[in-house]
Amino acid sequence: MAIVLAAVLTAACGAAPASTSTPAPAATPAPAAAGPRAGMPSGAVYKLDLALTPEDQALGLMFRESLPERTGMLFVFPEDAPHHFWMKNTMIPLDMIWMDASGKVLFISANTPPCKADPCGTYGPDAAARQVLEIAGGLAAREKVTVGSTLKLRDLPR
Repeated sequence: MAIVLAAVLTAACGAAPASTSTPAPAATPAPAAAGPRAGMPSGAVYKLDLALTPEDQALGLMFRESLPERTGMLFVFPEDAPHHFWMKNTMIPLDMIWMDASGKVLFISANTPPCKADPCGTYGPDAAARQVLEIAGGLAAREKVTVGSTLKLRDLPR
């Protein structure tokens, strides 16, 4: 009985197989992150959610209580124009970064506060921009994003 119990416990615990003389293959580094991302002036790379449709752009980051580290949302518009944003139903402060089509930073609204009651104000330049990146409040300064710097946007749909 004890032998049967020991055999059952060994099998149930998933014991490692006996070692062989063949060495294990060397670990390979994980591939670089794929999908839409932004390279910051600091060298950090942020994974991006994309807001490409008017519906996605209207929802944006509303109702999110946090953002995972090194993530953001990129709003890509079909034309250069003034694009103003508000913070209605946004739960966390955001840094909003307006850029031209090449990723050159035109304007930054840093630590933009959530709107807690109507009417909610709007943010953004009156100058034309093609895209806006939203990241957690305070991160633009940490990542050395300034007006005139360029973000390296990668793997965006054309």
